[in-house]
Amino acid sequence: MLARITKEFSFEMAHQLEGYDGQCRNIHGHSYRLFVTVCGTPTDDPVSPKCGMVMDFTDLKRIVNEHIIDKLEHALMLRSGCKVDEALRCSHTKIVRVAYQPTCENMVIEMAKILAEQLPKSVTLHSLRLHETQTSFAEWYAADNLLLQQSDKSTKF
Repeated sequence: MLARITKEFSFEMAHQLEGYDGQCRNIHGHSYRLFVTVCGTPTDDPVSPKCGMVMDFTDLKRIVNEHIIDKLEHALMLRSGCKVDEALRCSHTKIVRVAYQPTCENMVIEMAKILAEQLPKSVTLHSLRLHETQTSFAEWYAADNLLLQQSDKSTKF
């Protein structure tokens, strides 16, 4: 039988949506909340200290912190090629440059790619939910992406 576990993370980060036609074109920050859900079969080895676990929450925490949170905590995320003057570069030492517009949607997709490669083989990444504000979030589901991959394959010759 499969089960899912979810761990919540939080981090503070600023970003800018260069070229956007609203307030988010200015550098601004958010208190992000990330929910990571993995799926797997709980181990049934009675002598294992991990008996009954899909994955140890401590291991999941270590992976997400190392590959996501530690890199983004109190950072400024900007799209590569964004015009940032020298004064800003001197005052912000933790600037994360990304190849995409740093929207919540693009960030959650990038996080899914990173985490899927880092998780143990015994579990799969089921979903991510990234809250940018208390009432606004983006979600990524593995099942949606499997359907998309199958759809892409069916249109190829």
